[in-house]
Amino acid sequence: MIKQFTFNHFGVNCYVVYDEQSAECAIVDPGMEAGYEDAQLFQLIERKGLHPTLLLLTHAHVDHICGLRTAAEKYGLPVTMHCDGAKLLRQAEAYGSMMGFDVGRADDLASTHIDEGTVLAVGDIKIECRYVPGHCEGSICFVIPSEEAVVTGDALFQGSIGRTDLPGGNYRQLIENLRNKIMTLPDSYMVLPGHGESSTIGDERKYNPFL
Repeated sequence: MIKQFTFNHFGVNCYVVYDEQSAECAIVDPGMEAGYEDAQLFQLIERKGLHPTLLLLTHAHVDHICGLRTAAEKYGLPVTMHCDGAKLLRQAEAYGSMMGFDVGRADDLASTHIDEGTVLAVGDIKIECRYVPGHCEGSICFVIPSEEAVVTGDALFQGSIGRTDLPGGNYRQLIENLRNKIMTLPDSYMVLPGHGESSTIGDERKYNPFL
């Protein structure tokens, strides 16, 4: 099962992927910036009796990590991310101050690195990692076959793609990676993006002007 929240003034989608039988769950992109947003996430986990075992980042842009320390410290979890995102974690405090986020330091948290082909487990749910840089360095999409879903972060949106004009962005690289690693999924797969509404691979294949 996958539960979506939308947090902070940039409207970041945070996802909780959970296995009902084992009650294990993964938190993806904890973007909470206020206490009431923390409470929404924590109350879901408590109400369903879930046990967080993974704290995942699609990428380390500041709007996706403003609740990272809160979640990491509450559940005693390392940050699971691509190693190329470490630079963005080091820059998070400075970028946050320019964008209205009070994130503090993020690069001193314990971390576990993943890459193309890494397969993670949440109970019986498998999460396949696909490295899709282009929006930024260290961008990972999480494919969840049992749910017929892919969490795309800011790589792919409904009818659009992530911006590539920020440091580390590369338009051609992003398009190539999306075509070779994401658009190869079946049409029925849900696209769960980092911002905005969900879509499907089939709809993006038909209607996304970039693809």
